Amino acid sequence: MIYQSNLQKFYKEKIVPILIKKFEYRSVMEVPRLEKIVVHQGVGSSVFDKKIIDYSMNEITSITGQKAIFCYSKHDVSGFKLRKGMPIGVKVTLRRIKMYEFLERLIVISLPRVRDFNGMKKSSFDNYGNYNMGIIEQVIYPEINIDKIKKNMGMNITFVTSTKKNEEAKSLLSLFGIPFKKNKNG
Repeated sequence: MIYQSNLQKFYKEKIVPILIKKFEYRSVMEVPRLEKIVVHQGVGSSVFDKKIIDYSMNEITSITGQKAIFCYSKHDVSGFKLRKGMPIGVKVTLRRIKMYEFLERLIVISLPRVRDFNGMKKSSFDNYGNYNMGIIEQVIYPEINIDKIKKNMGMNITFVTSTKKNEEAKSLLSLFGIPFKKNKNG
């Protein structure tokens, strides 16, 4: 028997039938799905302190449960004292089971810990069915020990879907449980 996370089972049993009915798909293969989640943290201050990028690597690895990789600069920028090939960020690409487990922890545990949280912006979709969100502090994750934080750094989370339409992607993510902001009219 193949292991499936709760959110993966929920997608197959509940979300797929709802989306088929809502958008009138003729086949299950037309239903949009979440393909990957990319967690990225830019660490521009690592130019001045090399240990910050290592802390960032450890934090992203512990948050996602998968080893993070470095992102390197592609150009020289003298104003920022940046040289080509210097590490300036870390990222993780989550797929399959780890992706669903991360999404479940984000929705159930981490987002409710955000102060003054009113929901996610609806305008953060690109026109290709992908959604980008920013987290201001990494403290919202229970895997991070507050006493060991050297510097508060935010991160970007990108949800990549199989659809090319923002409306379908928004329906998919809201059915997963991502809380979007309510309209002013209702």
